[in-house]
Amino acid sequence: MDHETVGIRRATWELDAEAIRLVRTEVFVVEQGVPIELEIDGADPLARHVLAVLPGGQSIGTARLLENGQIGRIAVLKRWRGKGVGRQLVETLIHLARSNETRHLFLHSQTQAVPFYEKLGFREDGSPPFDDAGIPHVHMDLEL
Repeated sequence: MDHETVGIRRATWELDAEAIRLVRTEVFVVEQGVPIELEIDGADPLARHVLAVLPGGQSIGTARLLENGQIGRIAVLKRWRGKGVGRQLVETLIHLARSNETRHLFLHSQTQAVPFYEKLGFREDGSPPFDDAGIPHVHMDLEL
């Protein structure tokens, strides 16, 4: 199965919290060692979410957009990385932001993921790297 068979759909915390949590827990908590209490936060019920799903309905990736223009919690299960799923998730959120007349997006990128976000048009703002849950991050912006 290739990335062409992966669908990206809008999701809501009310209906899709379990699927979102499963992907994020696997990626952030299990793989990266982020404490679960830092991973799930009060912003989730208010955020706009997207899910990457296989034809059978299995969720393999997720991301969210906050009201302030922050994209975050971008997670793709390990075996699906490098197949364009993360790019599709972020592009869907960019399109959603544009349709809501959002003019500025930002995110906090893990330093090793900076080239991925640069390909999508994000730029580092020049501030120094900072620690988030024990992982170095940088602030990146995208003007729409």
